[in-house]
Amino acid sequence: MHVQAHLDVDLVAVETADEVTLMLELVAPARPRDARRPPAAVQVVLDRSGSMGGERLAAALHGLSTLVDRLDPQDSFGLVAFDDLVEVVVPAGPIHDKHAIKAAIASVYARGSTDLSAGLLRGLQEARRVAGAAGATVLVLSDGMANMGVTDPQQLEGVTAVVRKSNITTSTIGIGLGYDETLLAAVARGGAGNHVFAEASDGAAQAIASEVGGLLDRTVQAASLLLRPTDHVDAITVFNDIPTHAVDDGLMLELGDLWAGETRKVLLKLQVGALHALGLEQVATVELRYVALPRLVEQTITLPIAVNVVPGDQAAGRIPNPKVREEALFQQTQEAKRRAAEALRRGDHDEAIEVFRAASAALAAAPTQELREELAIIDGLTAEVRAGSPDRAAKQSRMDHAYKSRNRGRGM
Repeated sequence: MHVQAHLDVDLVAVETADEVTLMLELVAPARPRDARRPPAAVQVVLDRSGSMGGERLAAALHGLSTLVDRLDPQDSFGLVAFDDLVEVVVPAGPIHDKHAIKAAIASVYARGSTDLSAGLLRGLQEARRVAGAAGATVLVLSDGMANMGVTDPQQLEGVTAVVRKSNITTSTIGIGLGYDETLLAAVARGGAGNHVFAEASDGAAQAIASEVGGLLDRTVQAASLLLRPTDHVDAITVFNDIPTHAVDDGLMLELGDLWAGETRKVLLKLQVGALHALGLEQVATVELRYVALPRLVEQTITLPIAVNVVPGDQAAGRIPNPKVREEALFQQTQEAKRRAAEALRRGDHDEAIEVFRAASAALAAAPTQELREELAIIDGLTAEVRAGSPDRAAKQSRMDHAYKSRNRGRGM
């Protein structure tokens, strides 16, 4: 992998507390032409409750059959279907007989209520059973509100976070306008996966294809960033919404898997206390750990982060790095989408519109095409709420936040 570190300002005034924003750009390697990818393990957890009947279930089943066609015999596939009961439709294992697996997929029909937690837990068990050195991917598809079992988003996020330590990634696809985007986004966040909103039935099949395409094109797995601050740093803020936890000597950020050639951006703010000596002063060390595919070799890259301590009049003339400032505005926009989605979930449309309005104002003088596109998205979401489509706006906001904040740089 290639890693670059950028600071919004690298000059700080002597004897003066300050803050610096650090942007890390990570680029995953391309897949070697002659390399054979390691076996993949895909475990699907499918909502088969009554609301999935008709086009939604038909499109999901078609997408799963297409998924099986793309996998190789050495890969593993499993399917757990849930309503108020859980059924292991296809026990997770190698794909020896695609015809039999596709026939089992086609046999699923809609029925019952929605016990998502039971289906998720059983699917995770199956994934653990077959996960090899390359781990496994769990893909959850649902169109409804979980009305049985565990329904607390934080609890289910904790469940997927635990299995993530066993190199199992969990992604979610919400179908239609009736599902709980807060819950599915939390499940994906804990599992370091993606959350996708598929309003139309055919969108579910496309989302399945995209997730599997990414899985089969991975060149980096189990990537994590460890930020070790020096004693000069008083506080750290992480802009991206990615799993983060404190460790003895710093802060660990879980990045998950990266596709071939993918660029990922991570943004952090460091509160730096007053520095008393002129010259270069190290404020942190960044350590990137990951497993390189297909050889499954663990790699480590270490970068020192330093600022230049200068007299106050020299620091007063510093010019901030525009790329870092633009990234900060981009991530602040994603956070606004999350806050607006939460307000819409509570039924507070006025608060959501105010959050969107503030984000739009901040983007009004957007200097880049990407930020101008974000402005158009925010204005479109505002129009959706005003036009009486708050559910659509909430789900689009939640998906946009999840994808752009966690997988910054990955195409949707």
